[in-house]
Formats: sequence, structure tokens, C-alpha cells
Amino acid sequence: MSAKAAFAIACLGLAAGPAPAQDVGAVAEVHAPGIDLAPTGPSVESRLAEIRRRIEAALEYPPLARWQDQEGDALVRFEIGADGRARNVRISRSSGEPLLDAAAARAVVAAGVLPRVYGPLEVPVSFELATRR
Repeated sequence: MSAKAAFAIACLGLAAGPAPAQDVGAVAEVHAPGIDLAPTGPSVESRLAEIRRRIEAALEYPPLARWQDQEGDALVRFEIGADGRARNVRISRSSGEPLLDAAAARAVVAAGVLPRVYGPLEVPVSFELATRR
């Protein structure tokens, strides 16, 4: 092995041998309820605001619902999976209009990769005819 390659491996820490064993108790504390899993990044509030913004951007007012003058607010419940995508998406409070409820759930899924937030989320999705999408 060349000196240059040996230096690169040493800098990466690969030459130091196996990593020391982790303290299992410390890992368990990180996943305790109420603890932010990304304490050094953006705040929980800013991540929630970004989630709402992405859902709003993905939201499409169903043409038939618009034609029928349907309006309402749906409350969508979901979790963010390890891949950053919404999972277990369901309507926890209906808008009263099935077309709007389905569009709200679709928007959560279509929002793509979301900032990580631990635990279930409930996001209100509003449909108002005065707002043109």
C-alpha cells in the first residue's frame, strides 16, 4: 500500500480497528418520547412549518369539488417514515366532503420527502374557493 493510501485510510479512521461498542442505555435515551431526534438542526417548529408548506404546495383542489362549490377543512394524521415520506396517512377529522378528504390525503403523500419529526402528526388542510390553486 502506498504512503498516500495509508495516510488516507488513517484519516478516515479505518486503520484504527473496529469501532468501540456503544452504550445501549444512551441510545435508548435518544429515542425516549418528547426528545427531539435532530437537536442540532432546524427547530421542530420550523420543520413543522416546512411540512405544512410542502403539503400546501402539493395540494390540488379537485375540479369536481370546485364545480360543486365544496369547501371545508380536513385534519390529516400521519407519521414520517425513515425514508422521510408520509406513512399511515388517514383522515382524523373529515371536511364533510369525500372529494376534499381524498385530496387532502393525496397532498400529504405527494408532498414527497419531509423533514423528520418523531411521532404522529396531524395537519389541517383547508379548501376555500376564494383561494385559487
